[in-house]
Amino acid sequence: MLRPEQMSKVSVTGSKAVMDEVIETAHGLNLLHVTEYDGSWDGFEPGDPVEGAEESSDRLVTVRSLESILDVDEEDAGPTRIVTEEALDEELEEIRTRVNELDDRRQELRQEIRDVEDQLDAIDPFVDLGIDLDLLSGYDTLQVAVGDGDRDTIERAIIDADDLRSHEIFTGDGVLGVFARPTPDADDSALVDALVSADFSSYEIPDWEGTPSEYKKELEHEKQQLESKLSTVENELEAEKMDAAGFLLAAEEKLSIDVQKTEAPLSFATTENAFIAEGWIPSERYTEFKGAIKDVVGERAEIEEIERATFSKDGTDHVREDVSAGGSGGAGSPAAADGGSNADARADGGSPVVMADDEPPTVQDNPGAVKPFEILVQAVNRPSYYEFDPTIVLFLTFPAFFGFMIGDLGYGLIYTGIGYYLYTAFADRPAFRSMGGVTIAAGVFTAIFGILYGEIFGLHLISTYFWEGALGMAHPPIEKGLSPEGIDWARGWLVVSVLIGIFHLNVAWIFGFLEDLELHDLEHAIYENGSWLLMMNGLWVWVFSDALRSVAPEFLYTTFASDGVLPLGFSGFPAMEIFTIPGVGPITIPLVVFLIGLVLLAVGEPIEAVEFLNVLVNVLSYTRIAAVLLAKAGMAFTVNLLFFGVYVDSHGGWHFGLGGMPDAAAVAALGPGETLSYHGYEVTEIMFGGLVHGDAATILIGLLVLVLGHLLVLALGVTSAGLQAVRLEYVEFFNKFFDGGGREYEPFGYERRFTTED
Repeated sequence: MLRPEQMSKVSVTGSKAVMDEVIETAHGLNLLHVTEYDGSWDGFEPGDPVEGAEESSDRLVTVRSLESILDVDEEDAGPTRIVTEEALDEELEEIRTRVNELDDRRQELRQEIRDVEDQLDAIDPFVDLGIDLDLLSGYDTLQVAVGDGDRDTIERAIIDADDLRSHEIFTGDGVLGVFARPTPDADDSALVDALVSADFSSYEIPDWEGTPSEYKKELEHEKQQLESKLSTVENELEAEKMDAAGFLLAAEEKLSIDVQKTEAPLSFATTENAFIAEGWIPSERYTEFKGAIKDVVGERAEIEEIERATFSKDGTDHVREDVSAGGSGGAGSPAAADGGSNADARADGGSPVVMADDEPPTVQDNPGAVKPFEILVQAVNRPSYYEFDPTIVLFLTFPAFFGFMIGDLGYGLIYTGIGYYLYTAFADRPAFRSMGGVTIAAGVFTAIFGILYGEIFGLHLISTYFWEGALGMAHPPIEKGLSPEGIDWARGWLVVSVLIGIFHLNVAWIFGFLEDLELHDLEHAIYENGSWLLMMNGLWVWVFSDALRSVAPEFLYTTFASDGVLPLGFSGFPAMEIFTIPGVGPITIPLVVFLIGLVLLAVGEPIEAVEFLNVLVNVLSYTRIAAVLLAKAGMAFTVNLLFFGVYVDSHGGWHFGLGGMPDAAAVAALGPGETLSYHGYEVTEIMFGGLVHGDAATILIGLLVLVLGHLLVLALGVTSAGLQAVRLEYVEFFNKFFDGGGREYEPFGYERRFTTED
């Protein structure tokens, strides 16, 4: 789980006579992540596509174009089918012809509709002007312009024009019709020239006889006719989609497979007579891979496991298989592939050479329950093959962080239900399915912590009827500490948050230590990670020791004491003094450990030494867990307070008015030190009477507050608890050891969904 599946690089060497059979078999296995030949071997060239590759590619382009036109999606597939070459020749051409004709007609109609809409927009000013269109043109002794602008400015420009003798202006709402009589020797553009200086925007006058309103009605009627024709064409296309969608999806799948197979040689190293293909497969599948190809081509091809990648980069990351010693024609080498014609391409010592020094792809190896959490890791980056996969840690910590912060049975059940819906309803969409799995886990932990807290939708019903009623306990196993009587719990959760941070960061730096130990050496591991481990643990053991008891908050030592809220019998570490420096104070073992870590960091990574306080800051960052816990509890409490009301007992405990409220007048009349007995509690104060205890209108308002308030808390649980939990994982945890940058495993093959070969 912490490591990806181990990968092996394999080489397939053989005669070109069996290349097609090897490609077919390898494709069916869907195992080989092909390594691209980089052209580095003398005498070897990338292979040529198999005959028919170009035709298959062209057909594939056609099929995808038709799917785009018809808006085909996977839900339209229907049953699986066999797609033959004859069907591709005949049926595909028939579909292409019909669909293209309909699509061309659809595009023409859409363009005609756009043209009519443009004309409708253009006629509106003329409708506003109200002058018949045939009266706006066709004059010998008048010039006409229609447009918009400032009337006074336009009139001044016409009067000032030498080529215009008289004029008249008709106005509408924002539009002007200008009629002007030019002088006998004036140009046909005299009016237009005069209006240039008046900032006049003219409209083109439609070629139509009659009123603008009649013309607009004619255009609207024409648009309706075009839309009707367009609807008919779209219905025909929809019918074509229903008939052709299954075939097109199946054809796309078959052609994609054909293209994969016919273009595979482009990644091979080839000579005139031979080929070499290399790639990565899971090591445990090597025997299966070799056996399948041998069953098809026998001894006409040589299959070798030439590298088995381990998890280090110190020079031992590849374990090469032994080959026959000496000579230049060892199996698996380029020389052997072509009868020894390329001895210069041999690796030293007769070992097989590889096409490219590419990293193995990463196949995250997690069980089913953990697998959905891979999406949270990949949101940062895919793990490198050589580093730890933190998915299992996220599986163990993220839902626990989230559930601890929300801690409510009601909210937990809702989160679980939402997650179940995502997980089942989006089975064909891995991202949604994975998020569903994560949400289920978060919801389950929220429900579990809700039971332990004794809360459901912020109400202490589980505490009252289960922990106290059925089991006879004084209170639930843990409390959130929101009320004055539970203040020790709130302080305790701050201590717990710090301890969670110490543990979480220890795991991160231990991962980093082990990675440096494997990728480099012990020196790097100590300087880059061991130093931080020493600093953090030394500092926090010192903080929790008697050396600081006189200045540190008391709850650091009482939370886990035998009489504390979490009675584990721990009251702090002993001081562990070594000696005392006058004027400075006692020097303790934890403090020395911290200083040793700081010195190691300064020696190994001096630029990072200035950040030595991160061992304090990073751990304190985890107190956001307790902060969100109290914030969410406070929000739910406020919603319930407004609806049910809350009264306070003599011990500072808060109680919701689920079964009614004490008499407000009697409580208000209480003197100093007096209480009112109500449902077994000595009431001292009513915080709020509760909307549910008012009249009908108040109750309705209260129901709205109750529902919307809890929906808000539910939503903010994701944006606060969820995001804070993710932040702790990504920023505090991942940064200590995780780089990412792994390659996705993309095997040569195809998982059929729409076609079958049977």
